[in-house]
Amino acid sequence: MTTRFSYMVIDTPTMFADKASARSCFELVKSCGYEGLELNITPAVLEKQDLLGFLVDEFELPIPSFLTGAVYSPGMCLSSPDEANRQKAIEWLINYLDLGERFGAILVVGLLQGLTRDEPDTEKGLSRIVASMKEVAVQAEQRGVQMVMEPINHLQVGFNNSVGEVRQLVHDVGSPALKPMVDTIHMNIEDKSITQPIFDCGDDLVHVHLCESNGGPFGGGHIDFAATLDALNQISYDGYASVKIYRKASMAEAARSSIEYLRRL
Repeated sequence: MTTRFSYMVIDTPTMFADKASARSCFELVKSCGYEGLELNITPAVLEKQDLLGFLVDEFELPIPSFLTGAVYSPGMCLSSPDEANRQKAIEWLINYLDLGERFGAILVVGLLQGLTRDEPDTEKGLSRIVASMKEVAVQAEQRGVQMVMEPINHLQVGFNNSVGEVRQLVHDVGSPALKPMVDTIHMNIEDKSITQPIFDCGDDLVHVHLCESNGGPFGGGHIDFAATLDALNQISYDGYASVKIYRKASMAEAARSSIEYLRRL
């Protein structure tokens, strides 16, 4: 197994409520045996970068990836018909390159594409997203920062819901700074297979989210994680796979039970 497991912390404001809370989070994730910590970019993260860097060094636990979607709003997304709104989203992503560069982390883009209410015309929305990501990608290439586009199901995001659609977007943007990723909960909704999209991405696959079909602890839904990990092995994937659990368990319960479940596989 060459895949490295990281743990995703979505509620970063609580994590960074104080130094003790942040340290406890790192201590928990490290003690479970994870090799990285994925974080949701919120003002708490941006304001506590020095503390974050200190803890990364202390626990030797890298930040392989940052989620960028928390900044989304109807007044700031990549598909908006309002140029000023699109430009704000572009500027935020470009600003986040500082964080990616500092921690050697991937930036995960998804929700910032917008919803169908932001732009009901799919073709127009996709065109704007491609143009926007080209602009960000130029800066990312110069900074050596990798970005990935996350396929997010149609109930949460209005564009590029399947892995195939994301792969087409990556092709249209045409930059090595943007690659596809996969997420099991979204593939379960949008794709016919949980494994074929992994094979379709092949060497281009840069990041993975492992999430149960109901968003809870592993084994409580119907995602075939064994087949998922086997597919990753077959393409010699050596990046990170982040465990994502956002309901039905505390962070301590989720972190411990998930890594134990994965080890049994």
